[in-house]
Parts: sequence; structure tokens; C-alpha cells
Amino acid sequence: MMVQNALASVAVRNLATSLPWYEKLLDAKASRPMPEVGEWHFQRGGGLQVYELPERAGEGSLTLAVNDLEPEIEHLEKLGIDTSQKTSSDKVRTVMITDPDGNHIAIAEALMPGVIR
Repeated sequence: MMVQNALASVAVRNLATSLPWYEKLLDAKASRPMPEVGEWHFQRGGGLQVYELPERAGEGSLTLAVNDLEPEIEHLEKLGIDTSQKTSSDKVRTVMITDPDGNHIAIAEALMPGVIR
């Protein structure tokens, strides 16, 4: 298998209420490839789909890679999102958050080249 890229997806209970939350989080409007899906593509590749599937909502996890964690934490705090779950090592710093359905989202900054691309 020669994978060229990856697309993360996360299930939510109600797209109409979850989509605005993700748009604020990502500071970007979602594209809508299908009525039940919101989608974002990122600068260095990869993407995220948020889709409505209530029976799987809250069971997902994903990681969003950023260049500098501190301004992202400030953005999260302005949105009223809990940023108390932080971790750090010599390779990566993270803050763990949850969306309104309970899906886990790691916001991660690589401290060593090649750890997160």
C-alpha cells in the first residue's frame, strides 16, 4: 500500500450544532462535500471530516499539528475550551481537549523535526 495522505474523521451527534464549534476551533468555514459532512484541508496536507453519526459520536480521537502551541492555547481559552490537560516531552508538546460530543482532540507542537509533519 502506497498511502499518499490521510484524512481524519470524527462522528458527531448533530452536525448542525457541531459544525459551528469546529469552525470556531479551526477558524475556518467547512466545505460540504455531502450534506452530512463538514470538511477541512490543511496547509501541509491531510484533512478532517466531521460527520453526523449519533451512534458513534464521542468515541473518536484525532491530532491536529500546529507550529506553535501557545497561541493555539490562547485561542482555545478565548473560545471557553478547557486547556488544563497539557503534556510535554523533549519531542512534542500537547494540549488535549474534547468537542461537545466528547471526542478527544490533541493539539500538538513538534519540538523535534520529523516528529509531526
